[in-house]
Amino acid sequence: MAVACLLMAGGAQAEDSDPGLKPSPALRPAPTGDAARAHAPLYLRADEIDGQPTAQVQAQGHVELRQAGVVIRADQLRYDRAEDLAVAQGRVRITFQGSSFSGPEMQLKVQRMEGYVREPEYHLAQTGAGGRADRVEILGPGQSRVINGDYTSCSRDGSEKPDWVLSARRLDLDLDTSVGVAEGAELRFMDVPILSLPTLSFPLSDKRKSGWLPPNLEFTSGSGIELGAPYYWNIAPNRDATIAPSISTRRGFAVDGEFRYLQPDFAGKLNLDWLPHDVVADRSRYWLTFDHEGRISDHTRYSAQVERVSDDNWWNDFPRRHVSLTPRLLPATLQAEGDFGSKDRSAELYARSQRWQLLQYPNTMEAPFDRSAQFGFRSAGALLGGTQYAFETEGNRFDLPDNPGYTSQSMPSNGTRMHAQGWITRPWREPGWWVTPSMLFNAASYYTDEPMSDGRNSAARVIPTFSLGGGAEFERQTQWLGRGLRQTLEPRLLYVNTPYVNQSSYPNFDSAVKDYSFASIYSENVFSGIDRVSDTNALTAGVTTRLLDGTSGAELMQLGIVQRYLFNDQLVTESGIPESKGFSDVLLRGSTRVLKPWNLEGYLRYSPSVDRVVRTILGAQYAPGPFRTLNLTYRYARDVSSQWEGSWQWPLYEPDGGARRRNVGSSASCSGAWYSVGRLTYNTTDNRLTDSIVGIEYDAGCWIARLAVSRWSTGVSEASTQVLFQLELVGLSRLGSSATSVLRDNIPGYQLLRSSRSTSPESAFYD
Repeated sequence: MAVACLLMAGGAQAEDSDPGLKPSPALRPAPTGDAARAHAPLYLRADEIDGQPTAQVQAQGHVELRQAGVVIRADQLRYDRAEDLAVAQGRVRITFQGSSFSGPEMQLKVQRMEGYVREPEYHLAQTGAGGRADRVEILGPGQSRVINGDYTSCSRDGSEKPDWVLSARRLDLDLDTSVGVAEGAELRFMDVPILSLPTLSFPLSDKRKSGWLPPNLEFTSGSGIELGAPYYWNIAPNRDATIAPSISTRRGFAVDGEFRYLQPDFAGKLNLDWLPHDVVADRSRYWLTFDHEGRISDHTRYSAQVERVSDDNWWNDFPRRHVSLTPRLLPATLQAEGDFGSKDRSAELYARSQRWQLLQYPNTMEAPFDRSAQFGFRSAGALLGGTQYAFETEGNRFDLPDNPGYTSQSMPSNGTRMHAQGWITRPWREPGWWVTPSMLFNAASYYTDEPMSDGRNSAARVIPTFSLGGGAEFERQTQWLGRGLRQTLEPRLLYVNTPYVNQSSYPNFDSAVKDYSFASIYSENVFSGIDRVSDTNALTAGVTTRLLDGTSGAELMQLGIVQRYLFNDQLVTESGIPESKGFSDVLLRGSTRVLKPWNLEGYLRYSPSVDRVVRTILGAQYAPGPFRTLNLTYRYARDVSSQWEGSWQWPLYEPDGGARRRNVGSSASCSGAWYSVGRLTYNTTDNRLTDSIVGIEYDAGCWIARLAVSRWSTGVSEASTQVLFQLELVGLSRLGSSATSVLRDNIPGYQLLRSSRSTSPESAFYD
């Protein structure tokens, strides 16, 4: 029969108290701090107990000692109350805050958590890793020292060697600072040494720390094999930097740098990639980005976004490094904004300057205008009787950038524009319906450096617009396949009347036709920007129906159709050719999540004038579970392009249905899980594969390997290839290239096989 003895921190216990452990309906955290643990009760259970509770106790057989979250189990144990010293032998196991130490012999000062374990096996709950050693010295609740030991997240079967292991003469593990430091360190993978350093530091959590990150190894067709050794500098809690010197077999030495900062009133990031001498190009080259946002006061903000490269050919040689969505058109924008006004009527003053760098290789393209200077004022709010208004006025100076790409005959003139635009509306909204009449205007005056087509250097115009919009919202309860649903029917109308004003002789600094979509067809002007206003006498009619989950309100299905009818010919068009009155193209869209795990989406544009579909986007996603996603998209634009895109992440082989994959510490062996990943884009117009990435992932439980080959087009007959290889040691770090970021950016629905630390500064090697 088990005998239990309760040793109270203040002395002897009452004789009639129950010494046994009682079940508790709630879990409470163990006391923290030396003082709290000193006053916590100590529980001892064993087959045999003798001694004096207030002095020294000996216990034998299934011994279990508990105090303040510390649990010691052993075959034999002696506890000296005066010295707070527990000495245990035979199948000793200590657990504290989820971590454990097991060995044949242990000495521990329980309240201070100081002592040692001889020939232990240990496990850290914070990292899911552990190892074996000659001795572990426990230096406190969060510190321990491993003597002649190793560290790995792979489980062991007897004497079998783990797939990866970090060995060291001394290994200091500090859970308070989340840092491990190994002296005489050697990292072996598959019993092959891959890294050996006199001192090696690595993180035990996601906290930041200065030091060397894991080396980067990449292969691209443009640069060859590139090896980088990034260094992370944790300057302060709100500032850090990463400096990555690298060497490539084709282009030579390079340095990549990133500096980040965060202050109460401003924040930003600076990136610089510099090649002192590109062997292929035989010159120095660079890529620079700067992104900064700040505020001078609660009502005044400013920002700067800059991207610049050394030469026109940079985007072709290093296409994966750009921030801009258009890699041949790089912006530099500075702006400031100041808010004032009241709660009901906002007002804002702003200033901006924007200049472009245009990369004119391998062919020229026409550049947009720089906004050398832009000053404006905008305001919006409510007036009397529920009337609302919005107003904006601006002054702009437009200049073409260097080498703008125009022929001498088509070169537009630089100039200045002053404009004002606004609207006033009175919306009525009641449950189930709404009506909104509006009056709009667009006024602009121009001053050009060169004469316009009619010989003038200045011109002005004012264009008014009237619109009347309205709609209704109907609902009904329904059921489908025994599932409670709510269906909506949402008809919508918009009438627009804008008189014709001849604008053919005016400059066009920033206007373009909007993409024909459900959003643009319900707008008063078919052009974006200021310089072009379409003459319109049209009625737009559409209807949308939705199926919503009756319980959660989540949208399960949506179907919509919309079309516009022109009562008069539209004379102001992009091409200059009038658009005949009559019905416009029909837009159809739909999506559904009813057929789980399918997600289907579709968009279709049908032209009655040519009696055919002129644009289509169809997409399907099949995601039946974690790490299982199939995506297929078809895009078609008549006389422009037709392409298929497929992407996936799918298991090729999962032992035990993937259960072992979810066990971080499982043994690797040769029975890990295999996954295929990729994305393929095929252009049926040119009958060629434009962009592609195909790879494979292997999850061995305590390590993951990724191999992928990426190929993307940089021209009609040019392409660049990149080989990505990454080795992730679970509980330690990732080595190799940034394969995970490439897969995540290219495969919708892609999931990391394990949510562990990455090669970010928070999760790297340091020495």
